[in-house]
Amino acid sequence: MAMSVTISAATAQDTEQILKLQYLCYQSEAELYRDWGIEPLTQTLEALRAELSDGVVLVARLGDEVVGSVRGTVDGDGTAHINKLIVHPRLQRHGLGGRLLAELETRLAAGQGARRFRLFTGHRSEGNLRLYRRCGYVASATERVSPKLSLITLEKAAVAQEYATSA
Repeated sequence: MAMSVTISAATAQDTEQILKLQYLCYQSEAELYRDWGIEPLTQTLEALRAELSDGVVLVARLGDEVVGSVRGTVDGDGTAHINKLIVHPRLQRHGLGGRLLAELETRLAAGQGARRFRLFTGHRSEGNLRLYRRCGYVASATERVSPKLSLITLEKAAVAQEYATSA
């Protein structure tokens, strides 16, 4: 009997699974940039718990296992800041990242009044860039943060998402 992946709001009981999955998922990014000190690999359980209470955190579950997650907050200008979109390596490239992102956008627009969405990724993270572009994001800025890393900021208007979900 096959199980389907469900997406729901994260609970306090999910924090350890999210943190372990985050550590697993960001290994490839650390290797790509040769930097194992990146924040997703050094984040503490306490910091993750604070994020759970400060914004919207979603998880994707396969049975009882957390196999994906994404986080977002909305600032006073109506910009939703999306971060730490992760999917277990064995489930990547099957549409789960896009599903998590779309669900977070819907919740941030409807429940938090987001008017636009913003996220960032490293310049060498081609898979991430493809996913974000496929989901309607457009590069809006590039910032060189070190000789090894430039961060690309991508954005899209929330209105486009509202039309897409109502169609």
